[in-house]
Formats: sequence, structure tokens, C-alpha cells
Amino acid sequence: MPKLFDPIVIRGLEIKNRAWVSPMCQYSAKDGIVGEWHHVHLGSFATGGAGLIIAEASGIVAEGRISIGCPGLYNEAQVAAWAPITEFAHSMGAKIGIQLAHAGRKAGTTLPGADHLMATPEEGGWQPVAPSAIAFEGYAVPHALTVEEIHGLVKEFGAAAKRAIKAGFDLVEIHAAHGYLLHEFYSPLSNQRTDEYGGDFEGRVRFLKEVVREVRASIAESVPLFVRISASDWTEGGWTIEDSVRLANELIPLGVDLIDTSSGGNVPNAKIAVGPGYQVAFSEAIKHGSTVLTSAVGMITDPVQANAIIESGQADAVMLAREFLRNPRWPLHAAHVLGADIKWPAQLVRGKL
Repeated sequence: MPKLFDPIVIRGLEIKNRAWVSPMCQYSAKDGIVGEWHHVHLGSFATGGAGLIIAEASGIVAEGRISIGCPGLYNEAQVAAWAPITEFAHSMGAKIGIQLAHAGRKAGTTLPGADHLMATPEEGGWQPVAPSAIAFEGYAVPHALTVEEIHGLVKEFGAAAKRAIKAGFDLVEIHAAHGYLLHEFYSPLSNQRTDEYGGDFEGRVRFLKEVVREVRASIAESVPLFVRISASDWTEGGWTIEDSVRLANELIPLGVDLIDTSSGGNVPNAKIAVGPGYQVAFSEAIKHGSTVLTSAVGMITDPVQANAIIESGQADAVMLAREFLRNPRWPLHAAHVLGADIKWPAQLVRGKL
């Protein structure tokens, strides 16, 4: 059996393979509540053989959403809306997690296709927040969070994690990548604070570590906890892979089980060497520089490529995004290419080659 289809056990959760769905924004939630689109979108991955599906970045507070059309987990109506989605995923043998997020200075945008970027108050927009009052290019100038406000957001992450479990999610991922709030704090390019949440490495990672502690304390010991990070800012003077390895080693004793390894997003026009598997080396560096599990993301499209990443020890799982959009049943196709005989849903068996 190709290693891509080996099961993996993380804490109390067994995942049937290593072909996972990366969280992908859909901009299709009204008032932070998912609907029919998400049922079909996420359900298609469950019928397609994915071992784990991570639902998209969901705001821990309304003002933490990337756009006015992004989902959240800050009220009970949202819990109720997510529940049938997780139930269906489980009925197909898939596991499902959710990415809890705060978009920081990149929050409060309009929907894709609008003729302006920042949503107005009349459209449901708000002023973004950040570690420092430094705008991301083209975005609104954010409010610099007070220490008291930071403490409040730590509690909101924990409350959202509890709601995630109530909604039926199997695991929680903290979104600390792509230039969103937690990444903004640990990157020296966006954090110019001089208090305990700024300055040196320990100051800049303090907020993330407090969030990790709060979320870990808010979920059962058997529930896995992932953290997505941007392993490099791809910019001189920014966050580096060496910083990421150090961070990974500090998150392990706090109860983090896997580092979902991405990169970039905190500064515009970063010179990123994009190509097939271009972020796999970051996953490999963290995996070999610590004892934490890692997943690799970034232009992973080919079954042979994906299996080689696992077999070579560069990552413990691969997360695909655009390739799943093109083919929601990619794992079924990958199994055929790699010669793995896996179980298909009964409704699809006639299509099995």
C-alpha cells in the first residue's frame, strides 16, 4: 500500500489516509452562517475519499472574519449550521476539522468581484485590528490592540474551540499564517510593539502561545490540535524557517500535535519561489528539527509527487487545495494511479477502475 494511504493516529483520532483537504475560503456565508454551498462543497470531499477535511478559516469573533461573507464560530446559530456538515463527513468515513481564525489587519473585506476592497459599515464592514497600527497595502489602517483586548481574544479562541467540538468537528486548527492576526504578531515586519507582546522572539510569539494554551485547555485531551504557520515571510528582516523550527519546539509542550506548514502572506510583493511542492522543504525542516508532526501544502497536485513526500519523510500528510477544487475525488484517482485498492462509497462504485 502506498504510504499516502496509510492511516495515521493523532491522539484519540484515527485518520484513514494522508490525503487531506486544505482549508479554502468560499466567501459564501451570510452573517457568518454556512449554508447549502458548504454542505455540497465540503460533502464532495467526503465522498471523494479524503482522510481529513479542514473547513475554511472561521472567525472567532465577527470582526475576525476575512470578509463579510466568511463563516464564524462565535454564536450558537453557527454551531447548528456546521453540525449537519460534520455529520455527513463522518457518514462517509472522513474526519473533519475547522480552522479557527482572526484575520487581523486583513479583515473586513468585500466579497470577491466587488469594485472596492474594504467593506463599508453599511455593507457590514468594520475597522480591522493588529499588533501595530500598520496597514497591509491597500487595506484600512488597523487599530493597535490593547493588552486587555489581546487577553479578550485569547478567551474568544477558547470559546470558539468549544463550539467547534459541539458542532461535531474532530480537531481544531489555529490559523497563525498568511498575514492574519497571529502571524502579524510573530513577524517583526508587522509587530512594532514595545510591550510584552512585541520586541524579541519571545514577546512576538507570546500571543500565539497563549492562544494555544487556551484552546488546548478548552478541548478534550483526545482531540488533536493543529497550528498553521507561515514558515517564512520570504522577505529580508522577516520571520524565517529557523524561527519556525524554534517555535515548533516551543509549541510541542503546550499540546500542539501538528504544524500545518505554509508560508508568506504578511507583506505584499514578497519574492516567493513558486513551483510544484515549493513549501515542502519548510515542512521537512520543521519535521526534522523537532518531534512534531507536519503537513505539507503548496502546489501538490500529482499522486506520485504526494506519495513521495510522505515516503521520503518530508511530511506526515499532504494538504491539497486547488487540486481538490478541480477534482473533489482526487484521492480516488490517486489510489488508482498508485495501485492502491481503497473503499469507494457504494453510490460511486460503478466508476471504480
